Amino acid sequence: MAGAGAHQGGQLPAKARKLTGRREEVAVHYAISPTEDDLVIKQRLLTRTTTTRGEPPLKKLQKKFVAFATEIEKDTDNYTECEKLYKSFLQEITTFELPLIRTKAVIDANRREKDNFNELQEQLSQQILQAQSDIEDLKKQLEESKIERQHKEECEAIRRLIAVQPPRSETQKIISELEKEIAALEAENTAASRTLDLRKKQFSLLLHVVDELQNTIDEEQRNLAEELRNAVEEHKLSLEEPILTVDSETGTAIIISEQSEAMQVD
Repeated sequence: MAGAGAHQGGQLPAKARKLTGRREEVAVHYAISPTEDDLVIKQRLLTRTTTTRGEPPLKKLQKKFVAFATEIEKDTDNYTECEKLYKSFLQEITTFELPLIRTKAVIDANRREKDNFNELQEQLSQQILQAQSDIEDLKKQLEESKIERQHKEECEAIRRLIAVQPPRSETQKIISELEKEIAALEAENTAASRTLDLRKKQFSLLLHVVDELQNTIDEEQRNLAEELRNAVEEHKLSLEEPILTVDSETGTAIIISEQSEAMQVD
């Protein structure tokens, strides 16, 4: 069984590769829990109740031991029988020990196989991580390559546009002519701006003169109105003053007013 276990250990990498390639999860259903299953298997291995036919080896060993102990406790002279039972007991122990040795060898082989499998699994995990890292690096390189290709295509499009354009000398000549036209237009703009500023100043001065004339006319009209009002008042006052006269016949003073009849003063 140890040789079979070693042979299986040699074929493990191929099986492991097949298992890692299939990413399938299989649900396992147990009638009992794994811990109880381990206890049952351990008990069966110790008692060997399912590996041999007939009576279990442990019970046979127990019977041999009981028979040997019973024979020793007898008071009769039975050395020959005791030696015979002792040898039979030793033989039974040897017979019982051989499967245990084979089982231990199988267990050791299975442990080595498990260690090899764990080591292989660790290597596969490292390889998977390395492969994922390589995939990420390749993705970045692919993106950089796409960007670089896009830049090259843009440069090629620009180169084609440049090739369609006229030579630099002609472009420079056109630029010089445009600069001269711009300078002339700027000069015209400057002259127009100066003329506009002058017209603004003249118009402002004209408005100021008009305001002064308007103020002067208003002032003269107010003065004329005041003079007329004063003249009217003086005329009214002159009409309202009484006139003192003396009657020559009687020698009396008489006050004559336009609004009152003559009054005689003694």
